[in-house]
Amino acid sequence: MKTFSERVVLLALSIPKGRVTTYGRIAKASGAGPMASQSITGILGKAYDAGAHSIPFHRIVYADGRIWISERHRKERMKLYKKEGIEIDENDKIKDFHRMVLDFK
Repeated sequence: MKTFSERVVLLALSIPKGRVTTYGRIAKASGAGPMASQSITGILGKAYDAGAHSIPFHRIVYADGRIWISERHRKERMKLYKKEGIEIDENDKIKDFHRMVLDFK
């Protein structure tokens, strides 16, 4: 049986191009409650540091459709969103979020 952290990484890696999901949806699909969503970034960061460099961090967003973006990563991430057909508005929110968001089954 996989650990919570392993399930989180596998779900993150399964987000298809052109779609996004939320920290909370990953936590829930991994078998945890909503408060666990606060641990998702840390888990994925540790996995990245351990060699999982294909984690699509740009496809994981806040529950209201806002993207996490720092000035350091803005240019690179905006290119990724554009390449995948994910439109971002002037408030750093996903346009058509309800259509773009992936709910794990």
